[in-house]
Amino acid sequence: MARLELRPNCELCDKDLPPQSSEARICTYECTYCAECAERRLHNVCINCGGNLTPRPIRPQRSWRVEENLGLGFHPASAKRVNTSYSEDGIAQHVARIKDLPPEQR
Repeated sequence: MARLELRPNCELCDKDLPPQSSEARICTYECTYCAECAERRLHNVCINCGGNLTPRPIRPQRSWRVEENLGLGFHPASAKRVNTSYSEDGIAQHVARIKDLPPEQR
């Protein structure tokens, strides 16, 4: 079973995004941003793949089924911080080029 990494930070502003954060937004490649960057700076465009951004699911803290080894206790969030290498100008150009296209047409 593939599991989300649950990256610990916004790749753009480096804001902490713990596993229980409702502020985290991700694309299909798990690029991770805070809600403010996703909405205000990126206009729902992933700076890497160009896909849309959606709220990251919250992994339960415990395993609610005794027979299953699920939850953060068994599958902890990643501690590896990821930050973009793109410049502000490069990001702005990328976002401007495709932000008006619906995600299903990108």
